Amino acid sequence: MARSVFFHGMRLCAAAFGLVFMGAGAGAEPQHAIAMYGAPALSADFTHLPQANPDAPKGGEIRFGESGGFDSLNPWILKGRAPAAIGSYVVESLMGRSYDEPFTLYGLLAESIETDEARSWVEFTLREGARFSDGSPVTLDDVMWSYETLGTLGHPRYHTAWAKVAKMEQTGPRSLRFTFTEPDRELALLMGMRPVLSRAQWEGKDFTATTLEPPIGSGPYVIDRFEDGRYIVLKRNPDWWGADLPFNRGQHNFDEIRYDYFGDGGIVFEAFKAGEITSWREGNAAKWETAYDFPAVTEGRVVKSVIPHQRPSGITGLVFNTRHAQFADWRVREALIQAFNFEFINQTLNGGTQPRITSYFSNSPLGMKPGPATGRVAELLAPFAADLPPGTIEGYTLPVGDGTELNRANTRTALALLQDAGWTVQDGVLKDATGTPFTFEIVLSQGAREVTSIVEIYTQALSRLGITPTVSQVDSAQYTERTNAYDFDMAWYFRGLSLSPGNEQMLYWGSQGVNEPGSRNWMGMASPAAEAMISAMLNAQDQAEFIAATQALDRILTAGRYVIPIWFSPVSRLAHDATLRYPEHVPLYGDWLGYQPDVWWYEPAR
Repeated sequence: MARSVFFHGMRLCAAAFGLVFMGAGAGAEPQHAIAMYGAPALSADFTHLPQANPDAPKGGEIRFGESGGFDSLNPWILKGRAPAAIGSYVVESLMGRSYDEPFTLYGLLAESIETDEARSWVEFTLREGARFSDGSPVTLDDVMWSYETLGTLGHPRYHTAWAKVAKMEQTGPRSLRFTFTEPDRELALLMGMRPVLSRAQWEGKDFTATTLEPPIGSGPYVIDRFEDGRYIVLKRNPDWWGADLPFNRGQHNFDEIRYDYFGDGGIVFEAFKAGEITSWREGNAAKWETAYDFPAVTEGRVVKSVIPHQRPSGITGLVFNTRHAQFADWRVREALIQAFNFEFINQTLNGGTQPRITSYFSNSPLGMKPGPATGRVAELLAPFAADLPPGTIEGYTLPVGDGTELNRANTRTALALLQDAGWTVQDGVLKDATGTPFTFEIVLSQGAREVTSIVEIYTQALSRLGITPTVSQVDSAQYTERTNAYDFDMAWYFRGLSLSPGNEQMLYWGSQGVNEPGSRNWMGMASPAAEAMISAMLNAQDQAEFIAATQALDRILTAGRYVIPIWFSPVSRLAHDATLRYPEHVPLYGDWLGYQPDVWWYEPAR
């Protein structure tokens, strides 16, 4: 059944791509929505998003558990750790995303969007009546201040797009225009996705500093109460200005959303079993089958929902920091990938049920194809052939072990690669020609029990190569601080990827992140080929060119051997209180962003 759902999802995904990429771009006249390519799926008179139930009742609460903590309520800067829910539910943007389409935005704070065929500029018109939670109107001044502040003082993720804005100007009583410095079809959409903050709240304050002052936003929820690092409760704003917009109909149905913070994931699960939280996302397929026999499940008070998705696998695993000399050589990285006994680890922890991540965009039409690059993909890679690691053009696949703990064949391959790179086993220890041992530190966040189990098995395999790494488990604050500063040799890494990759890919893989703190480029890759593929993606004029550029980027990332990938799941497993319901229509992205709790609702047990 899982296999049939997987392939059915792939067919639906391809069909959705065909819909979004067909047709010409928007003309220079106001539109209710904009798609990356072609026309939006919903017409101007749509009544609600497909994944929302317009008749969903309002009320009740949903309670989540998180590992770690928080020390700030400002999620838009590099410093501190803030609850992600603030950015999702307290503030709004000019446009809102439909997660039933790869990349389409519909008017939210803005009633319309306008751009030219080349998308060299974009203009938004604010809705009349849009208000912040304190009753003050959302003005163009708030919008323009927010964009400039985020683009210059905010988290580095906002800087890349802002650097491509040549001019921001007011063009009417409720309209403003952004003119761009260079061709980039995604910029028109990105300008619709920035959070709009209340300028008055931030007057005379240091925006770059952490703060526990609740931000004022225009979104469906306000921060009702919190305890630093312990919990935060969002309360639905009964006076929310946007409650009756078609885009919002059937969304944001809970009166309260609560997040409690615990020491680690194991404690969160125990809190779920005890009824302290009401929704739990299970990442372990074996545990899903064996660990849900507690009374709340057997008595029907908790139900198990399996929700398919059609999004890329993304990348999850152990990332190499290539800024450090021992991991600069691709042969060393390949050797340590060979030593990672995936089949044995998967069998030990998951009963062998989870499919391996084979590339960054696997499980989607954007993923690289097996074998040598052909057609347009090969053409895009050809100018960089001399500098690409082996396998990029010829074809690269992850090693497959024999399923045994010793994994002898892969271990021999690893030792041969290390010898080629100048490392040999001397007196049981891997050393270079000067006798310096090969050693490195693996940095993990405390409480990640499954990750710890993976690393324990992996370090045992490394010992057969004469390598004894140091494993450091640090609290979530230290983990954030160290990874933001790239202060690690190897670390646990996760990067979710969408069906609409764009400018954020430069933040993930661009060379600026080699030295700039806080980027997502933890591996420290500096690849002109990768940046050229991202540029090709951003300027593609049709579906075929976009997919070819993304598949080429996928090859560069995967054959770069920057991450030792583990597994992914083509379904999401959610255990939740029986009073929590969701619509029958599952969007393209499954239950990812924009699904829970956005379109869920509370329905008392009968």
